[in-house]
Amino acid sequence: MNKTTSEQNQDVAYKLSNNLVRLLLEFSKDFERRVLKSLQERGHDQIRASHSILFSNLGLGAVRVTELANRAQVTQQAMGKMLKEVERIGYITRDIDSGDRRAKEIRLTAKGIQMVEEGIEVMEEVRRYYAQRVGEQELDQLEDLLRDAVKKIDLEYLPESWVDQSN
Repeated sequence: MNKTTSEQNQDVAYKLSNNLVRLLLEFSKDFERRVLKSLQERGHDQIRASHSILFSNLGLGAVRVTELANRAQVTQQAMGKMLKEVERIGYITRDIDSGDRRAKEIRLTAKGIQMVEEGIEVMEEVRRYYAQRVGEQELDQLEDLLRDAVKKIDLEYLPESWVDQSN
């Protein structure tokens, strides 16, 4: 049985909009929207969604721009622009690297540490919301499967300790 053009178009649209990439993207976007909204409600109103790429790759220690850009898979110029924005609003500081005077070390300020701590709380709240909606066991299983997949596909730009941790 031959499909009509309309039916073929529907099939193509479904395949483009309901696949692994799209599902992961929509889940991720929803999670980030919920976290951002809650952080803004807690007083971090200058934080934007685009800043998540920085904070999710920064950690609490000092790190260089090149390492941050590599982890985030963006250019050093793009990371530098974002760092200027986040430094301007008081969440990070950039200091001369004691080991290489040509490089800059990026560190969270006290305000940045507070926002990260609140961000962790908010992520746990969002996770609890998801667990209520899809089930705790199902969410744990999804997270375990994704973590295992990340290990198996060997994302070279992630620090090994990030992939090896199973919380």
